[in-house]
Amino acid sequence: MKILLLGSGGREHALALALAPHVEELVAVPGNPGIESIDNAECIAGDILNGVDMVEIARRKAVDLVVIGPEAPLVAGVADDLREAEIAVFGPSGGAAKLEGSKAFAKQIMALAEVPTALAHVCSTREQADEALQMFPAPYVVKDDGLAAGKGVVVTTDLEEAKEHAYHCIDRGGSVVIEEFLDGPEVSLLCVCDGKTVVPLEPAQDYKRLKDGDEGPNTGGMGSYSPLPWAPENLTEEVLERVAYPVVREMERQGTPFVGILYVGLALTERGIRVIEFNVRFGDPETQAVLPRLKTPLSEVLYSAATGKLHQLAPLDWDPGAVVTVVLASAGYPGKLQLGDQIEDAPDLIHAGTTRKDDQIVTNGGRVLCVRGFGETVAAAREDAYAKIVPFEGAQYRTDIAAGV
Repeated sequence: MKILLLGSGGREHALALALAPHVEELVAVPGNPGIESIDNAECIAGDILNGVDMVEIARRKAVDLVVIGPEAPLVAGVADDLREAEIAVFGPSGGAAKLEGSKAFAKQIMALAEVPTALAHVCSTREQADEALQMFPAPYVVKDDGLAAGKGVVVTTDLEEAKEHAYHCIDRGGSVVIEEFLDGPEVSLLCVCDGKTVVPLEPAQDYKRLKDGDEGPNTGGMGSYSPLPWAPENLTEEVLERVAYPVVREMERQGTPFVGILYVGLALTERGIRVIEFNVRFGDPETQAVLPRLKTPLSEVLYSAATGKLHQLAPLDWDPGAVVTVVLASAGYPGKLQLGDQIEDAPDLIHAGTTRKDDQIVTNGGRVLCVRGFGETVAAAREDAYAKIVPFEGAQYRTDIAAGV
């Protein structure tokens, strides 16, 4: 099998590492230095938001499957162009990708599917935002309705900060979702879907805040781990029954079958599970923690979903061990970034924001690297991960990922 993988981040490097051992050739557009180092992988230039270009590359390379990593090309409808060209693609249509592209749309689907989630108001004016913020006690949760690369959410006890974020989104011509704060541990469950059948991967937990103790601004994710030894035994089954299948059925009813990853972000509250958010692609950095534990070839799983044959797939086989990931971010992240710092090679590095310059690998983004640790237990994997960290100049990373688990 030949696979075309779209994207350049840590998620795509993790996908490439999982796909490459079981395929003849892996082509990444544009890829990154980490993917380049895989023996049977090739990185080529291309605009992943241009569906016509991606169809041309897929045909030229004679690939059997296209895997779309990031959310932006999915929302832009690149999967639609590939399907129209009769190329197998893992990733939802532009219409189905609205589950991530619009938080207001996601709330509508959850209401129609009777999915448990936070009470919320969609606001398109400053006055509406002011009224909504008065309806919920602190902490205030304000979400940019559109795509924001994982950084469009503000959770704060400061009313003025909440208003500032809401006004900023509205004044740009957008809207915001203001909702009640969901208290309780958070869980990420990645569900592989083919439009009708849903196959869950193993749950993971990620860390959104920049600093130890869940302090600092929200980020795209500063670390993760899997499995979750503390999670309720029937958690996955409950999410399938109350969330994933109802949403997949509703999306089919709407005429936009969902084929791809349905990322379910959950809070385990005193009132039961509540959905915080949906994403329509593999989570980052959860993917880096979950996929190393999957013993079933990922290429088989994704091709089965892309061709509507998930119901024929044997139960997934999982390694019982644990994986812990720690993200190293550039100085200044998530604000103004310090770029161009040299990176030293180290074991089990996932490249996210890196590039080559004068035969050296240097920082070229906010979240730069993800270090993976492995062990029989979460505690052992955590120790392994932190032992492998080789910081670059100005590197920011949390020291409490998976602490006490």
